[in-house]
This record gives sequence, structure tokens and C-alpha cells, in this order.
Amino acid sequence: MSRILVVDDEKLIVKGLKFALEQDGHEVDCAYDGEEALTMAEADGYDLILLDVMLPKLSGFEVCSRIREFSAVPIIMLTAKGEDEDKISGLDHGADDYMTKPFNVLEVKARIKAIQRRMSIASSSGRTPESIVCGDLTMMTDLRRVIIGDKEIRLTSKEFDILKLLLNNPGKIYNRDDLLKAVWGNGTPADARTVDVHVRRLREKIEKDPGNPEYVFTKWGCGYYNKR
Repeated sequence: MSRILVVDDEKLIVKGLKFALEQDGHEVDCAYDGEEALTMAEADGYDLILLDVMLPKLSGFEVCSRIREFSAVPIIMLTAKGEDEDKISGLDHGADDYMTKPFNVLEVKARIKAIQRRMSIASSSGRTPESIVCGDLTMMTDLRRVIIGDKEIRLTSKEFDILKLLLNNPGKIYNRDDLLKAVWGNGTPADARTVDVHVRRLREKIEKDPGNPEYVFTKWGCGYYNKR
């Protein structure tokens, strides 16, 4: 059973999502404005957050950014506008995925299951935690933790998966389509700009100088790679 926080100021949407998710055995808490959502996220360890963009007091973008200061919990943004700018902005603020209203609750459940599946693979394997070392960076793959020097770096699930793929395959160049298929899966609504946003945010978190990277390199006109 997962603990999920549903954040939306439309009470009928919250009620419907809460009912549907509880039917699948999840424990669901609800918040109706940005400040309430942030307070609850800080106080409780949620496994996933469904976060609307248009909220009173603090916008979903603001809430997402501030959550990313202390947590790597998966966040799915909910947007009514459906504009590319909103989707990119959500990802730019640290969201792992997005859905456009009106949405089918079955698709919401499918997105949640996909994220949970990725998160549980390592923990369910029963193996000793494995590490990848690249310079000052240590990635504990089973625990989904990244440490640079003596500081833990909080990555979103997609940022972690991109970095893990590059570190596991040093020297191999992945173009945007390769990364979309490997990290987001076939049939994803994400596009090439989504990859660029995630790589940029990843570099901002792990590189001392994002313009002169040590871990995630660009082969211009080809794609991204790690030298290790």
C-alpha cells in the first residue's frame, strides 16, 4: 500500500481520485491549496503526489519546486490548460510526469503503477545494494541515492534513471529518442524537449559548472553520454 497525497482545489476531482485510489488499496490524503500541500508534504513521507497546477495561495509549480528542496518523492502534475509551456514548466520545476485535464482515472492509475514499478525493482530484488562510482559521484542504484563528496543529491525518478543509464553505459551516446524510450517507455506523451529539460535540471544538481560538465556530456548533433 502506498501513501499518496492528492492536491487540487476542485473538491469533486479530489473526491473521485481519492475513491479510485483507495479502491486499489492506497492510503490517500487530500489538500486543497498550495500552502496546505507543502505543509503536509513536509510533515509526512508520501510515496507519490498528484499535484494540480492552478492552486490558491501557492501554485503547483511553486509547491513542486519547494518540495524538491527536501524530497525526491515522485510528483505527477495535473494541468487543465494542456499547453506545452505548462507541461515543460512542470517538468522544469521538478515534476516526474504530467497529465492534462480532463483525464481518465484509469490512466492516472497506470501512470502511478509505472512509477511504482520502477521504484520497486531494486528494493524487491533482495540483493546487496550496488554502487556506481564516477569521480566524486557515488550512485547507490538499489537504494536510488546519489552522493557527491559527502553531500546527498536529491534527484527526481526520471533524473535518476537518466543518470543511471549513462553511468551504466560509459561512452555510449544516447539521442533524445533513445532516452525517451529507455526512461519514459514506448507510447509516452513526452517529447524531445522533455529530455532536454530533465538533462538540464540534472546537470544543475550534479555538476559544479553545468557548462563544463564532469558527468553528463553532450555530443553536439548526436546526444548525451558519460565518459566514466
